[in-house]
Amino acid sequence: MKTKIINSLLVVALILGVTSVSAQRADMQYYRKNDKNGINVFETSKDNDVPFDGMKVRVGGDFNLQFQGLTQTNSGDSLAELSNNFNLPSANLNMDVQLYDGLRLHMRTYLSSRHHTEAYVKGGYLQIDKLDFIQPGFLSGVMQYTTIKVGMDDINYGDAHFRRSDNANTIFNPFVGNYIMDAFTTEPFAEVTVQHSGFLGVIGMTNGRLNQSPTPGDDGFVLYGKLGYDNQLSDDLRLRLTGSVYSSNDKGTRDYLYAGDRSGANYFKVLDGGDFAGRFNPGYAYQTAVQINPFVKYKGVEFFGVLEFINNGDSDAGGGFTQVGAEALYRFGGTEQFYVGGRYNQITGKQTDASQDIDINRFNVGGGWFLTENVMTKLEYVNQAYDGKAYEGTLYQGAEFKGIMLEATIAF
Repeated sequence: MKTKIINSLLVVALILGVTSVSAQRADMQYYRKNDKNGINVFETSKDNDVPFDGMKVRVGGDFNLQFQGLTQTNSGDSLAELSNNFNLPSANLNMDVQLYDGLRLHMRTYLSSRHHTEAYVKGGYLQIDKLDFIQPGFLSGVMQYTTIKVGMDDINYGDAHFRRSDNANTIFNPFVGNYIMDAFTTEPFAEVTVQHSGFLGVIGMTNGRLNQSPTPGDDGFVLYGKLGYDNQLSDDLRLRLTGSVYSSNDKGTRDYLYAGDRSGANYFKVLDGGDFAGRFNPGYAYQTAVQINPFVKYKGVEFFGVLEFINNGDSDAGGGFTQVGAEALYRFGGTEQFYVGGRYNQITGKQTDASQDIDINRFNVGGGWFLTENVMTKLEYVNQAYDGKAYEGTLYQGAEFKGIMLEATIAF
């Protein structure tokens, strides 16, 4: 084990050393910057001002540290006492490679995460914005509006995944936690995005599996898509509205849409102490989900919303849930380096038609400061509570956790 760790460190050091001069600041085409400039970027733009002058490698990373000061209780006074202390730090290693004009590779490795003790590849994809590798100018009239992505990574369902924390990459999330019903999964996928005059459309397909193996009887597939409008209407006003749909079929044994994050949740040791406690996964083997996301930014005022519906694919059992989320922020300062705001998030529904009601709600209020484009810190107060007859007689009856979280992150 010690030898493996040393060898891994040597490989990382070699990569960093070889690329230290030309790679660290290499500009990528059709790329979301991994710093403050990447905030409120959703699909990568088809605008490009980076010329191709040979293959380039960009090595980056994310580092995150939290101080947690939470308390918790339930009706039976049976929850463990929490102490005020630092959580496990997390780290990512990011690699982006400009392979050819309009052809880019992305890969992210979790070096340290809550759920896994070992370093492992989270995922990656190949992004195609030009087909010049086939022939210069090949289908340029189509590709000026089209992006093709293929890989084993995050699929483009909904808009909330663009604002979530991805292990140590927390710079895009104005708060500490992700949404309670966290639509995020890394699966083998192929998707096509078309953008023109502010309108956008996405269509994609995956096999619905997080862990890949040729298991007989587990040969399901998923179709997903998105339609929307995103436009800077004036210097002060930006408007975006999208609707996404995700549908998996009954050939799969389970669905990972709300269980695909292998890094763990951001509130440590709450409730049952599990790595994903504080989130909610309906756990359906197959399902249909719809997410609607409005986004408005007027000067420094910003609103982002989530309205999501999920239905059990097994209509005989029935059941489904509704998620509501609303974020209101005010960004200020000469470069909008400060922000304050709040978020409300609620889940309501039934596991099946015969089940009892479930109600989970969370409220966050806080703010942040970008010391530089790559370094930021945020402070929040969080309160999450559980209600509904489904929790009667369980650990979650009358359960609540609340308190202060302080988070610092570096991203480059």
